[in-house]
Amino acid sequence: MAAFGSVFMPKMVLATFDNGQWSDASLVASDSIQLHPGAHVLHYSSTCFEGLKAFRHADGSVHVFRMDQNVKRLAQSSRLLSLPNVDEAQVSQMILDAVAEFATEVPEPPGSLYVRPTHIGTEAAVGKAAAPALSSMLYILLSPVGDYFTGGAKALRLLLDETGMRCAPHMGMIKSGGNYASALGPISKAKQEVQADQILFCPNGDVQETGAANFLLIDGNEIITKGLDSTFLHGVTRSSILTLATDLGMTVTERDLTVAELLERSAKPEVEAVLSGTAAVLTSVGTFIHNDKEYKVGSGEPGPIAYKLRQALNDIQWGKAEDKYNWLTKVC
Repeated sequence: MAAFGSVFMPKMVLATFDNGQWSDASLVASDSIQLHPGAHVLHYSSTCFEGLKAFRHADGSVHVFRMDQNVKRLAQSSRLLSLPNVDEAQVSQMILDAVAEFATEVPEPPGSLYVRPTHIGTEAAVGKAAAPALSSMLYILLSPVGDYFTGGAKALRLLLDETGMRCAPHMGMIKSGGNYASALGPISKAKQEVQADQILFCPNGDVQETGAANFLLIDGNEIITKGLDSTFLHGVTRSSILTLATDLGMTVTERDLTVAELLERSAKPEVEAVLSGTAAVLTSVGTFIHNDKEYKVGSGEPGPIAYKLRQALNDIQWGKAEDKYNWLTKVC
């Protein structure tokens, strides 16, 4: 298939907020929107989004994974960005309606239909740098995607950055485009200078997240990951993996982790490090780059526990295992 997220369904579901209320949602062409050049989003980055997936099961039915959590996070991001409050029930129905419209286009596993709810400030007012947009637009964009690991899973190279941050601390738990943009420069530099795939941001030695994923360290039967706070994104995949790890009898420890401890633990042959996110589910890390030195993580290759956890999650998403947490919402 084409590159992940580069092909879109021809229509999307859209609603607008104006004069203090949301419009009814409608199905519209997805190749364009009407936006004034002075729109708040274009000047003051009043934008947030989500990423979730719909999966086809063996019986032909289509199910959306953990929609409730993504809708709640979109509502939270909207509030924290001072965008108009979203109607969570309306957004949920918009997602279901959009997926239902293109249910026949949902690929077979390991493919899926990637769902991108997006909320932007539309008020034309370039003088409102210190004031929120009073009007907005919310739409549900769909993209059929294949297996993220088109060339096979490989362990990533991460640069450990103790001086920078992915974004401003109070913005970390908001899924906003500006946070990704602020990390692009350092990541591009790391790719060019040390051939890193990503940066693991560790301000003042505090291990946090990469430019686009949460980080977890697997040491034997224990998973260690930073406890939730406002400085980094509260990943839905992260939450799902930690729940499944507990089911498998693993110990989940949410606490601060220093770079020094990370490098010490990663030297053990059985240790694994992974990134979690909607697109790749779990991606193994094979090398840390720190102060011009390279440190192999465990064996340096994708590990068995990461594979086991990823498979456990995929089995639920694909309808091969019991959905005992009611993570799936059936569309049709």
